[in-house]
Amino acid sequence: MCYSAQIQADYRKYVRTFGAHMSLEEFTRLFFERAEGSKAKIPKAMEDAFADPQSEAEREVKVLIDKFNAGQVAKLEQELFKQRTRLADAERSLLGKVTKAATDSRRIATDKIEWTLRKLEDIGRVSPEARDARIFPGTYAPVMVMENGQRVIKPMRYQCRVAGKPASYDVKYPGTYNARRDSLGGFWKPLFGYSHGLVVVSAFYENVSRARMEGRVLAEGELDENVILEFSPTPPHDMLIACLWSQWSAPGEPDLLSFAVITDDPPAEVAAAGHDRCIIPIRPENIDAWLNPDPSHLAAQHAILDDRDRPYYEHRLAA
Repeated sequence: MCYSAQIQADYRKYVRTFGAHMSLEEFTRLFFERAEGSKAKIPKAMEDAFADPQSEAEREVKVLIDKFNAGQVAKLEQELFKQRTRLADAERSLLGKVTKAATDSRRIATDKIEWTLRKLEDIGRVSPEARDARIFPGTYAPVMVMENGQRVIKPMRYQCRVAGKPASYDVKYPGTYNARRDSLGGFWKPLFGYSHGLVVVSAFYENVSRARMEGRVLAEGELDENVILEFSPTPPHDMLIACLWSQWSAPGEPDLLSFAVITDDPPAEVAAAGHDRCIIPIRPENIDAWLNPDPSHLAAQHAILDDRDRPYYEHRLAA
């Protein structure tokens, strides 16, 4: 289902590689709404793309990012003070008498202090790490679409809310980041043939059964275990992943741009690793035909999905 993916988050690389334009208006709106209190989850790599702004519009985005991060630092520092106080109180209590309550409080405070310090370190960190560009359902990513005959990059949430559906669908149908190919004529019919996009991915991650991954049957009484596998194309390269997107709006609510990746039956090596779905990378020569679909000729869009890039996917246990 592509529960997680390693994306290309720097919009400038989309511009250089694909001749795409950036929708600075949409990026500005997203970062403004987050600075004002929205719950938008934005990968650090998307923020870092604005670290060296080249225009007034990009400087505006950088100001919004800095404003949000300053607020996060203040909250985290307050939490750090609170947990350090809790830890000191628990340790004083344990000097007098060992109790379960004080022992639990010390453990919880220690864990929260470590987590808070990591978050503070991440905000101030300038050296990139691979996890900075990893997305999960609910996280934003740059998506390439076609607008007025031009390739355009817009930030979209990775979980699609189809226009006209209630916001409650996000909870009712949490799997709407996955557009199954066999559902393109059903649930996804309003988007397939109308709103196509591409997201650039270098690896994807899936939850699988350890027993299935190891190709064995569980012993009597043995409990299975979930493991996370990272699948990467060989040779390594960025893949253009087919997706559907929607612009949702409702009275009194901010507009939402969101997308879902299209998945299909897996190639043999993915199935052998224990997973039953796989993303669909399209060929570069099909970019414009995919992004500019004709709803009266859906067979042509299915042909693009069939004529896909077919790398061999190596897998390993995710870190």
